Amino acid sequence: MAERAIRSNDIFQWEGRDRRGQKVKGELGGHTAAMVKATLRKQGISASKVRKKGKPLFSSRGNATPKDIAIFSRQLATMMSAGVPLVQAFDIIGRGHDKKGVQDLLLTVKADIEGGSSLTDSLARHPLYFDDLYINLVGAGEHAGILDNVLDKIATYKEKTESIKGKIKKALFYPTAVLVVAFLITAILLIYVVPEFAKLFTGFGADLPAMTKFVVNLSTFFQSYWWAIFGSIGGAIFGVIQAKRRSRKFNEAMDRFLLKVPIIGTILTKAAIARYARTLATMFAAGVPLVEAMVSVAGAVGNVVYGEAVKRMRDEVATGTQLNVAMQKTHLFPNMVVQMTAIGEEAGSLDAMLSKVADFFEEEVDNAVDSMSSLLEPFIMVILGTLVGGLVIAMYMPIFQMGKVVSGH
Repeated sequence: MAERAIRSNDIFQWEGRDRRGQKVKGELGGHTAAMVKATLRKQGISASKVRKKGKPLFSSRGNATPKDIAIFSRQLATMMSAGVPLVQAFDIIGRGHDKKGVQDLLLTVKADIEGGSSLTDSLARHPLYFDDLYINLVGAGEHAGILDNVLDKIATYKEKTESIKGKIKKALFYPTAVLVVAFLITAILLIYVVPEFAKLFTGFGADLPAMTKFVVNLSTFFQSYWWAIFGSIGGAIFGVIQAKRRSRKFNEAMDRFLLKVPIIGTILTKAAIARYARTLATMFAAGVPLVEAMVSVAGAVGNVVYGEAVKRMRDEVATGTQLNVAMQKTHLFPNMVVQMTAIGEEAGSLDAMLSKVADFFEEEVDNAVDSMSSLLEPFIMVILGTLVGGLVIAMYMPIFQMGKVVSGH
């Protein structure tokens, strides 16, 4: 499953009939339509139509987002706890939602359940919105007869993970936005403002200061090759995005690099540990066996380095090694996390201890993001001041020199 998170599968929309002859439809990930049909056959579904789902240039507002799934999970957990039947709960939530895409998704799942499918099978037909971890948790809840309790844990898990994703995006967006703004301001000055000064300087008849010459030459270069500069930057961004989607080695190299970046690396490390602890705690508490749970955890930590480490830990745990010992061998987890895991294993309360670890590191991520924002503000002012101020000084230096010559005469 962790490998599926790394591969770039297409999403196929399908229609067909189940074992009872009932019409069913849904979405499924796969490399080809034939593979999707084979997967459906294993589920007892005879597919009549399988077509690749188109990818819009811009994401539609109507599609269900991870935040929508988190809210839906909480609503379903609340209704199930209150004794509302599953089909009725889907009907209430689906028809009451503002987004057409979410309505269609939930009402499709409801129709599958009415047709005799289990909640697990119904959700599994929509891998674009419900990943393997989600499906495994629901399956464990249905199997153990504690679906309402498990849904509550899923809702909490989704809310926590979406919260930490938001904090990570905030941490990465802030410095990126500053660099983009600084570049655009500099480009505008070089393309539109500096040339006007350059025209003025041609009438001076004197040599320009070295700093002014450099800026004027840089401006000339920007005016001549602005299309190549912006094209190269756009191409580089597109290349990075494509490489991240398709190349496992690139993802691993990028994740290793980001973990070593000052401040950002600390935040990403804490976020990966928080996701690891939260995911494993949620699955273990839902009754999923530890080794099986770690398969899902590997794909949920959000970092290839930690994902590979969890896979190695899973192999060691499967051969009888204690979880805390396997964690220590990776050299990726702080001693506090290893010791708390060991205490949880000895006391038989691993899920509770991992939940405390997750709470602690989620709070650490929140504090680190706020601290980073405070530290970056003066740094940002220095960058913008140096760029803009340097350009202004370079342009006014010839004027100052001319003033001195005039006053000297």
